[in-house]
Formats: sequence, C-alpha cells, structure tokens
Amino acid sequence: MSNERLLVKRQGDFHYPIYFEEDFSCLAQAFQDENIAGRKVCIVTDSTVGPLYENAVREALIPVSMDVTTFTFPAGEARKNLDTVGELYRILIEQEMDRKGILVALGGGVVGDLTGFAAATYLRGIDFVQIPTTLLAQVDSSVGGKTGVDFQQYKNMVGAFHQPRLVYMNMAALKSLSDREFACGMGEILKTGLICDGEFFRFVCANQEVIKGKDINMLKTMIRRCCAIKAGVVERDPKEQGERALLNLGHTVGHAVEKLMNFKLLHGQCVGVGLIAAAYISMKRGLLTEEEYQEIRNGCSAYSLPLAVEGLEASDILAATKKDKKMEQGHIKFILMDGIGKSFIDKTLTDQELLSGIREICA
Repeated sequence: MSNERLLVKRQGDFHYPIYFEEDFSCLAQAFQDENIAGRKVCIVTDSTVGPLYENAVREALIPVSMDVTTFTFPAGEARKNLDTVGELYRILIEQEMDRKGILVALGGGVVGDLTGFAAATYLRGIDFVQIPTTLLAQVDSSVGGKTGVDFQQYKNMVGAFHQPRLVYMNMAALKSLSDREFACGMGEILKTGLICDGEFFRFVCANQEVIKGKDINMLKTMIRRCCAIKAGVVERDPKEQGERALLNLGHTVGHAVEKLMNFKLLHGQCVGVGLIAAAYISMKRGLLTEEEYQEIRNGCSAYSLPLAVEGLEASDILAATKKDKKMEQGHIKFILMDGIGKSFIDKTLTDQELLSGIREICA
C-alpha cells in the first residue's frame, strides 16, 4: 500500500482518505484499512468505463467482499436521472442489499454523482466508495460528498450531501482519456487555481506540455494539489453554507450553456466558458487587469477549452441562469475574481453586468 494518501476530515462528521495509486492492486487493502471489508458490493459503472475497468476492480475486490455484482447503465449525462436511479434501486432490492452493503462508483462524474445519490437514499443511506476514472471526476466531483441527478433539463436539481468512505484514484486510468475528456478536467483544474491559488494556476499554465503528455508524476502532483484545496474547503463548509460556494466559479454561466447546448459540450468545457465570462465581468469591475484577463483566456486556450459558444442567444443564457440552483432569494450568488487566485461571492451582480459577460462568450 502506498503512503500517498490525503485525508478529508471534519471532526465528528466525516473522515475519509483519498488514495493516489497507479493501478487497482491496493484497492483491497484500502477496504481493509477503512474497515469496510467483508460486505456485499455493487459496482456501478457505465457502458464506456465498464468494459475498461470493471473486471479489474471486481477481481481486486473479491478477496475482501462476500459478494460482488455490477450495475451498468448507458454512458452520458442524459442517463443521469431518477429513472436510472430507480433501475439501480430495483437491482439492489432484488439482490437483497442491506444497510451494510457498499456501492462502488466506477467512472466519471455522472457515475459518481448518481451512485452517491443512490447510496444516500437507498435504505435511508448506505456506504459508497468513489473510484473516479476521469480527470474531471478526480479533481472535482469525487471529493466533497455532493451527489445528485438532473431533473428534466435542470442540472443537479435533485441531490444530497453524502460523503464517501474512501476515494481511490488510479492515475493510469487517465491514459485512456480522449483529448477532449482530458481538456474537460483541465477546466476544473484552472478554476481551482483561480479560486485561491494564483501560483498553482500559473504552474499549470507553465507546464502544459508535460501535463498534456500525461506524465504520471506531474498528474499526481497536480491532482493532489486540487484535492487538497477542495478538501480544505469541504472540511470548513461541507454543506455549502458559505465558503464552499467559491467552488462554483464559472458554473453559473457554465451550467446555463451546458443545459442550452443539451450537453453537447462537456461539463469542464462549459466551466471554461463560464470562467471567461466571470473573468470579463471581474475585469469590467476593475478587479482584474486586462493582462490578467488575457492570461486567463490564454490558459484556457492552451488546454483546448472553448473561449466562446456558437448558436446561442445571450438572452437565453441569461434566462437559464435564473433557474440555477445557486439562486438565493431571487439573487444569483455569482463568483468573481479580485485578481488571479482570489475569488469572492457577490450577490449584487446586475442583469446588465451578467449579460455583458455572456455576450463576451457568444460567438
């Protein structure tokens, strides 16, 4: 078992490790270390990830589980809904999964969010484990306990906070990602730096060739830093009562674009577009210099993130932001930047200011 672990903890509430590994050989030991061996396990995965890693994970878990089964659903955001959760409930009931059972989320953010929500609600809550296989899921959705599904066209409108028992990251899985999926994760990584660590943002921008080459050691360094930042925020504000909202930088406009594009753009790509809009508004308020704004644009461009979207009306994007779950008493909690690496929550943004940022990303 490697010693490369990061603890996410909140006194009296939750305490779980993140493992940074290069294969699945330490997974059984991780289950033993966290005292969750000897239980029924259901691996939840999708039609893309299952054929790649399900057998390896199953074989790794057989020594520490009394029974390992798999639930596979068609890949894609379109299946992240209550119907799929209902199918999973039915399988768990038929398999007589009890409160000691464990769900294992094997896949990207869609799989992790859906599995976590099912775990939070089945029998009023059972344990689950995150095994994120995409860069986006490793740096974002697998850590922090946010779970949920989309309702009709509204993203993540139904959900629950439910922390995993452990997060197990296999860095080698990132080698199988397409360039587009890898870029998707980079959108969240750049966002993390922009929130509270300008030095990290500039480190990621300066090392693009090594990072895009998927050097394992570089990836591990970068992902660990992202997880450390997010873990700190989650420990201090697990249910988004305050500081945790900063993690939504780029997401208000990003989610609106994602919805209107009918998920034709990946989440991280939409976040990248949202970062540009937020940076533009911040610049217009005098919080970012024009040089810093261009630095952010260049960082997104270097990782093949879109700087604009085609075929959408700015007014439609504005209207979609009003249905965002981050609305609070009729006001959007918008995240702005006061320089690179310093973000804050703003509730005074006018529609005209928001519209100016949206127009900046409409091709």
